Amino acid sequence: MVLAAIDIGSNAARLLISEASVYKDGTVDFTKLCLLRIPLRLGFDVFDKGFVSEQKERKLIKTLSAYKILMDIYQVEGYKAFATSAMRDASNGKQVLADILTETGIKVEIITGNEEASILYETHIAEKLSTNRSYLYIDVGGGSTEVSLFANNHTIFKESFNIGTIRLLHNKVTEEQWEHVKWYIKTHTRGYHPIEAIGTGGNINKIFSISKRKEGKPLSLELLKDYYKEISATTVEERKHLYQFRDDRADVIVPALQIYTSIMRWAEADEIYVPKIGLADGLIKMLYNERKGSN
Repeated sequence: MVLAAIDIGSNAARLLISEASVYKDGTVDFTKLCLLRIPLRLGFDVFDKGFVSEQKERKLIKTLSAYKILMDIYQVEGYKAFATSAMRDASNGKQVLADILTETGIKVEIITGNEEASILYETHIAEKLSTNRSYLYIDVGGGSTEVSLFANNHTIFKESFNIGTIRLLHNKVTEEQWEHVKWYIKTHTRGYHPIEAIGTGGNINKIFSISKRKEGKPLSLELLKDYYKEISATTVEERKHLYQFRDDRADVIVPALQIYTSIMRWAEADEIYVPKIGLADGLIKMLYNERKGSN
């Protein structure tokens, strides 16, 4: 079964096409056939002006038109397309999605922050780790950060905060918002220690890559703090040269590290696993389960 997921975030729009293979013992493997990321940066419009500009809308429609062609080539049997924080905040978000449907035939849904956290949980990463520990999912995006706590084989909480890398770059996060996140994490993780973090998102994936850590090995909080100090001491242009960051990574990686390290400190998590999964992976598994249930 070939399935596709489209994730329209505040920084980029992603297409993931995967093939689900079911074995006799009931296990399911998801093989990535195609993964594309286009840095549309919708949040730069929305968090400053409150709406998606005509220029950005045209780029988004062209991107989804290309994704539609790829889905046809791969003979995709089903897809889900979701938009997150930037489109949630855009005053013309619903109109943009209507235009997308008219021009591409792709139906995009705007999801809430808590729905986003629930979809990320569909990846079930924590269930594959030790059952006698607690795990804090942290997904940092351009417009919001989703945090979920998994302990004793149960989800303790799922929460979304309007703190993201592009919001921070544009000074759209208040001290009160930071204090609320600090209070929430400290209060709701109490009694669940020791806690290890699970980090998702392009920025933590990039940090993991430059760390040269082996797959499956966690990064320490101290190492993330060191990277934060080291990278924040450089200019965006210097980062592109020193670390081979793309333009759309070089500016957001510092606020991303600020968010990850802050949440880890407040949760008293000393290490973070980086499984290199994201919203699109959760969407694929969610879509597979829905289609399996309807058969």
